[in-house]
Amino acid sequence: MLVELRVRDFVVIDEVTTRLGPGLNVLTGETGAGKSILVDALSLLLGERASSDSVRHGAERASVEAVFDVEGREELLARVRERGFEVDDGFLILRREVWREGRNRAWVNGSPAPAGVVGDFGRSLVDLHGQHEHQTLLRPVEQRRILDAFAGSEGLAQRVADLHHQGKALREEIEERRQRQGELEARSDFLRFQLREIGEARLKEGEDGTLEQEARLLEHASDLSTGAESLHQSLYGGEGAISDRVAALRDLARDLAKMDPELGPSQEELEELYHRLVELGRSFGSYASSVEAEPERLEEVHARLDLIARLRRKYGPELDDVLETERTLRTELEELESGDVALEAMEAELKELSAELEAQAEELGRVRRAAATHLEEAMEGMLPALGMEGAVFQVALRPVEPVGPGGGERVNFLVALNPGFDPGPLSKVASGGELSRVMLALKAILSRADWVPTLVFDEIDAGIGGVVAGRVAQRLQEVAQEHQVLVITHLAQIASRAHNHLRVVKEEVEGTTSVLLEGLEGDGRIEEVARLLGGDPESPTSRDHAKELLRGSVSAG
Repeated sequence: MLVELRVRDFVVIDEVTTRLGPGLNVLTGETGAGKSILVDALSLLLGERASSDSVRHGAERASVEAVFDVEGREELLARVRERGFEVDDGFLILRREVWREGRNRAWVNGSPAPAGVVGDFGRSLVDLHGQHEHQTLLRPVEQRRILDAFAGSEGLAQRVADLHHQGKALREEIEERRQRQGELEARSDFLRFQLREIGEARLKEGEDGTLEQEARLLEHASDLSTGAESLHQSLYGGEGAISDRVAALRDLARDLAKMDPELGPSQEELEELYHRLVELGRSFGSYASSVEAEPERLEEVHARLDLIARLRRKYGPELDDVLETERTLRTELEELESGDVALEAMEAELKELSAELEAQAEELGRVRRAAATHLEEAMEGMLPALGMEGAVFQVALRPVEPVGPGGGERVNFLVALNPGFDPGPLSKVASGGELSRVMLALKAILSRADWVPTLVFDEIDAGIGGVVAGRVAQRLQEVAQEHQVLVITHLAQIASRAHNHLRVVKEEVEGTTSVLLEGLEGDGRIEEVARLLGGDPESPTSRDHAKELLRGSVSAG
């Protein structure tokens, strides 16, 4: 619910903070005091277009901020978090600023946000009646949801929407598969040629590097053999080899060590060096004898490298890319070969989905038609009590072909408020006050099903009084048992039933007009109700009448 509304430098409002409570909240004040300005300010948080004209004279910018208690509203909280905003302690704070030079900014819980996002969240929390732009019940999609809530068919409606979504997604997938199949068919000969060209090469991962190394060895076989043999002779095999000279030095060190044991470690190092030289010399000898000039093998290696280089130029640049191309070509040809079977399976699945969608939509339509009759009866029984004698309310269900996400029919609420006129759409038939009362009747009937927690009624008391005013007040009190309700009113019958009564006061300070807001209790409330009754608020008779009305409202509540 709406916990607090803060408005600053908006039209004639200097700075106002309004705290609202659960149940029925009433806003009263003299005509022209600025009651509707607060509603206009709130409408900015519901997506109303911002205008620099709303900035108070002498100020640079106007701001509107609302604090909502959203504890337990999991669907909304999920949407808020999906958009990247944090929600702490179960409160959602929406804020908009309008600058005189035309800029406007918006925030969600202190983080910058598009104004449209703020409006989306705001409309999920507040339903404003009296200004057509923000009446959710004027939208056909919302009227459909209301009818389904009244009928208890939300689950069935969701099933229809899900089936339609699945069918649409499957149709798109089938179309993509068909296009893909056609593209592959057109390229099939070329694909097979490419796959054959790469496949016949029987390439192996890393093969080019191995072949390049082998080519280097074969190209330098003579030099490698000659060099290795020279090292073999110098280290071990030839006359005067280094290993023989080290052996003589080792023997001398051994004799010296017999005389001085401290030379033992040095003698052991010479011994180790000798054996290492012998081993190294022999290894070069073995290598020299293993190297052979193989012209034919060298020619084969070069030919293989040339083949790999050609394939790399066409499908590379690297050998790994060529191998990946081979895998892709094979996959595409397998897809082409199995495509017809896959398409047949998908089309069979689509046929089953379509049949189920038609069946579920038909059942949903049957439930809606029955519920529409009951809703019409309930509304026509309630509208006369709200001062609309002879009003006709209809729920029009017009067939839709093919079945859409909303089912097989379009739902529209129609009303005729005067005898002799055909029912028409709510937005085109009713005045502001009449429309608010139609909405109030719907809310009274559907209050348990309605999902918007805060309802704002402006102009609801236009053109009514007496007994009808009392009935409107009673309906508001009933709706306030399920919702937080804010009403801007001139009627004492409505004001007297408030759980929270606020009064708007306009005053002039140093030539500048400002709007103030004050909470009323005790004598202050008695005085205001007496004023609304049309008498002298200071007279004992008016005050007694006001007290009696307030006592009666408490008893009725």
